[in-house]
Amino acid sequence: MIMRTTLTSPFGRKARIAADVLELSGRIDIVPADTRDESDDLREMNPLGKMPCLVLTDGTTLYDSRVILDYFDALSGGGRLLPPGGLPRHVAMTRATLADGIADAALLMVYEGRFREPHQASDVWMSHQRGKISRGLAAFAADLPNPEVTDVVSISLACALGYLDWRQPYDWREPFPRIAAWLEAFAAAEPAFAATQRPGA
Repeated sequence: MIMRTTLTSPFGRKARIAADVLELSGRIDIVPADTRDESDDLREMNPLGKMPCLVLTDGTTLYDSRVILDYFDALSGGGRLLPPGGLPRHVAMTRATLADGIADAALLMVYEGRFREPHQASDVWMSHQRGKISRGLAAFAADLPNPEVTDVVSISLACALGYLDWRQPYDWREPFPRIAAWLEAFAAAEPAFAATQRPGA
């Protein structure tokens, strides 16, 4: 299989952690992608031009990261990253979506500075994204996942927090010390988190 992603994408990191945890890394080649390059064939694999994008051996493409984690889980026998069936699965996917939304909002804040000239930047837009991050983190602070269990929720939350720590669009550690402690505990329990850090981290 081929995974199109960068080593700095929080969503690509989710898929790489899952592959490592499920012992699938040896079956996957990581091929860099450039979402800003109109000539990158990532856009042929995923019309949205987003990563990660997983190309299966039969040419089928899967995206986004939640779908890829679901596929990896099924490929490994199921029930390791996602709880099997019923409401618990839906709850897990909802919480993973919340964590992804935090990462999405952080990305949009970074892109505001990357794609706009300083005089074009919108304080209203930035405040809107900060609100998403703050509310999302508050929801997690009230009900943190078990840091010793690596599943779709903990992977998604850890990768969102890792991206916040790197890009620093929002200072989250002081207002959410319980989450900071959770991340330290998860990183200590799951070696794949450190193994998938961006180069130079």
